[in-house]
Amino acid sequence: MNADHKNEMIQKLYLVISKLSTPEECKIFFQDLCTNKEIEQMAQRIESALLLKQGMTYTQVIEQTNISSATLSRVSRALQYGEGYKKFI
Repeated sequence: MNADHKNEMIQKLYLVISKLSTPEECKIFFQDLCTNKEIEQMAQRIESALLLKQGMTYTQVIEQTNISSATLSRVSRALQYGEGYKKFI
């Protein structure tokens, strides 16, 4: 698959997600799109971001969420330098 086609598919994904308007719509869509484990991992990242914003340490967040230190580091960087967590959490 070439890069243009890949980007087009990703844009279609974002377009579909942008049409979701309620938590229930999100639930039924993501249950079709993702495995239970993938949904749990995304939820784990959101919870970890919230706990970091509350001032918890890495150790406390890992104990509470069982997230890996590598993933928690990525969440922390996104909180510091990204836009998504800041805007939506």
